[in-house]
Amino acid sequence: MSRKYFGTDGIRGRANGLITPELALKVGQAAGLAFQRGDHRHRVVIGKDTRLSGYMIEYAMVAGFTSVGMDVLLVGPMPTPAVAMLTKSMRADLGVMISASHNLFEDNGIKLFGPQGFKLSDDVERQIEQLLDESLDKKLAQSASLGRARRIDGVHDRYIEFAKRTLPRDLSLDGLRVVVDCANGAAYKVVPEALWELGADVVPIGVEPDGFNINKECGSTSPEALSKKVREMRADIGIALDGDADRVILVDERGHIVDGDQLLAVIAQSWKEDGRLARPGIVATVMSNLGLERFLKGQGLDLVRTPVGDRYVLEQMLSGGYNLGGEQSGHIILSDYATTGDGFVAALQVLAVVQKLRRPVSEVCHRFDPLPQILKNVRYKSGKPLDDSDVKSAISDGEKRLNGHGRLLIRSSGTEPVIRVMGEGEDRILVEEVVDTIVSALGQAAA
Repeated sequence: MSRKYFGTDGIRGRANGLITPELALKVGQAAGLAFQRGDHRHRVVIGKDTRLSGYMIEYAMVAGFTSVGMDVLLVGPMPTPAVAMLTKSMRADLGVMISASHNLFEDNGIKLFGPQGFKLSDDVERQIEQLLDESLDKKLAQSASLGRARRIDGVHDRYIEFAKRTLPRDLSLDGLRVVVDCANGAAYKVVPEALWELGADVVPIGVEPDGFNINKECGSTSPEALSKKVREMRADIGIALDGDADRVILVDERGHIVDGDQLLAVIAQSWKEDGRLARPGIVATVMSNLGLERFLKGQGLDLVRTPVGDRYVLEQMLSGGYNLGGEQSGHIILSDYATTGDGFVAALQVLAVVQKLRRPVSEVCHRFDPLPQILKNVRYKSGKPLDDSDVKSAISDGEKRLNGHGRLLIRSSGTEPVIRVMGEGEDRILVEEVVDTIVSALGQAAA
């Protein structure tokens, strides 16, 4: 059964387009009903990023949750991993993050976490979707059983202490100049403060949210501003988070970008040497570079691949007993500490290695030479371009041309009407030709 509302990362779309107050209210009611178990007072933690539409969605969801008898704890702008952590530590029945992650301010979304801080399974999402399409009038709480809502303070300090505790007690960031780009998003308060408390010389950018500038020419999806600032300040490292801080990209002292695959390599090798890997391997998606796989093999470690989406990485980690996984885009999951991707905690693990080795970030974070990888997006309005016969033929021909010396990955995005075409191989010119041919066929089919 295909899902009507939920994509690969919650419900996401244009604010006041797909994500309306009516939908937010109904999601609050449906999720609230789905997570009512037992006779206790049920409660939900709601966090958000800094988008203008967050106010509208937040209050609509409060109305939805309280109408089915759930108490609401509002924590304001907080990173997605902080909301997941607070859901568990505050013994809430449900957690909500109002965010469209790395998208621009016009979009927004609703991410849901279960009582243990994990994203919901497909089965639970289907259950909520079923309730969304029903009339819930007869399932609302009686007048005396309505929920209450209140804002709670002190949660920033909780997350800062949690993040600091992921490092060895005696480790300090003294002597490191760190530029941190918070994407004018959810981490704009907590991350610069935590870095400063750990002893770093902190240069914060992307910390002046106005409701409109989240992810705009800043953050992990636009790291050029960070690269420039690192060079200007002669910093040792740059950290770029996205709008809800569940992903991270680093920049070395030369201003060069370090992606999630290199971060996974750094942490995997460090954890292996320290005996901290739960299994001799890590989990990553089909997008991760073949260079990472070869590097890990040289370390005696496996790379287990999953479909794109951090939820699939986490599912494989849990079922296979792995404690490190992630995506090339910078979603890094460290299950010893967190139940979801945490950009800041992942960055701290790399900073710990930098401090331990006392070598420049450009050396520490270059563990392998990535194979040439070409990724292009084709936007479409309707239909199923991937079912077109010319498209299928172009993909088949491309696979024959690569002939085992590379790979192709063509998939529909789970969050927007886009088809992503990725080619990888040792011969960059050949890979580009193959990708361009497929993109051209997709463009004609989409038109």
